[in-house]
Amino acid sequence: MISQFFVLSQRGDNIVFRDYRGEMQQKGSAEIFFRKVKFWKDDGDGDAPPVFNVDGVNYFHVKVAGLLFVATTRVNVSPSLVLELLQRIARVIKDYLGVLNEESLRKNFVLVYELLDEVIDFGYVQTTSTEVLKSYVFNEPIIIDAARIPNLGPAAIFMQGTRMPGTAVTKSVVANEPGGRKREEIFVDIIEKISVTFSSSGYILTSEIDGTIQMKSYLTGNPEIRLALNDDLSIGREGRSIYDYRNSSGSGPVILDDCNFHESVQLDNFEVDRTLTLVPPDGEFSVMNYRITQEFKPPFRINALIEEAGPLKAEVILKVHAEFLSSITANTVLVQMPLPTYTTRVSFELEPGAVGNTTDFKESSKRLEWGLKKIVGGSVHTLRAKLTFSQEPHGNITKEAGPVSMTFTIPMYNASGLQVKYLLMAQKPDGHKAYRWVRYVTQANSYVARL
Repeated sequence: MISQFFVLSQRGDNIVFRDYRGEMQQKGSAEIFFRKVKFWKDDGDGDAPPVFNVDGVNYFHVKVAGLLFVATTRVNVSPSLVLELLQRIARVIKDYLGVLNEESLRKNFVLVYELLDEVIDFGYVQTTSTEVLKSYVFNEPIIIDAARIPNLGPAAIFMQGTRMPGTAVTKSVVANEPGGRKREEIFVDIIEKISVTFSSSGYILTSEIDGTIQMKSYLTGNPEIRLALNDDLSIGREGRSIYDYRNSSGSGPVILDDCNFHESVQLDNFEVDRTLTLVPPDGEFSVMNYRITQEFKPPFRINALIEEAGPLKAEVILKVHAEFLSSITANTVLVQMPLPTYTTRVSFELEPGAVGNTTDFKESSKRLEWGLKKIVGGSVHTLRAKLTFSQEPHGNITKEAGPVSMTFTIPMYNASGLQVKYLLMAQKPDGHKAYRWVRYVTQANSYVARL
């Protein structure tokens, strides 16, 4: 049960606000929330947690596409339930508007409020299914051109979310194309978030893949879909060692530790030929979620070294090896390394010919940041940083720095080897061709190298 729901922009503007129960005595809960989140980092405590309490009011929030989706309540409710509800509300709004940003919300506020009234009644959730809502919501969306979406720039701090990215599609599931007819399309994304921990000598200590197969359908009539995965896919270890090594090129079996499926998926033939049969509902949904802890070939190797270079000085050397094919490019790569607390100044030295690199020393948090716009497979990138200290190190300097962490996105790369072999759909009686799109995306979840 929630009392209020609101959506804030990156500046703190109230875009959408709905008070379901009228039980909040203090005014301006949105302003109280935004000030608390904004100054949380300024107080040196990092980002605000997704759940916190101020004056007896519980605030829950998620960051989606540069917007803050927030719910409040005075009662003790499950945080996981409310956070999942906020994610689903964001997904439903995106399904209807096509593009989720401040402009689309402002231009479609009548439709958004109609959706909120159907999703939640007096603080209690009714449904978050796009398909069910189509029977009750009749306003047509005002479509925003995705090509005109502005770059958020510094406001991208609100883009840091834990949720996996949705599909690249920016179309509404209810609006028609120009000419009054929908373009028959279906989009499938295999999205994987990988967690790897390297020892100081470069060995893999832990590795895990959290993956999902996302689908978004624009097919009229909801035809039956057959989705085929790897023939050698198996679920459960069946006595295999966790150190059975395999690479990401698809050789060797794909072994899932566990998985779950959307309620619309029929598994009649899954054990026989690894095909999933389903009638896709409207909107974006997860066909399958899976987890892999078998060791896999990581996309990057990180080598980090810090050593003293004279009185009150030290040198850091960071090397990033891209261990995937040269036809693949990683985007938005960021390497971070905490430095000793008595570091006062850092000077950087990049390799000759380096393009698209940014370096920064965050003095407030004593953290080194190295950004690379893109990394081509098979390449090696090096950064040298000279540190100046205000006092002598207290002992072993490696114990006062690190570990090195890395975030990245690699389109059309798949660490697990899970593949969509084919995507078939029932023949449509009107004979119109349906377009099928499949893409792979790999992101870092927790990618850490110890010193």
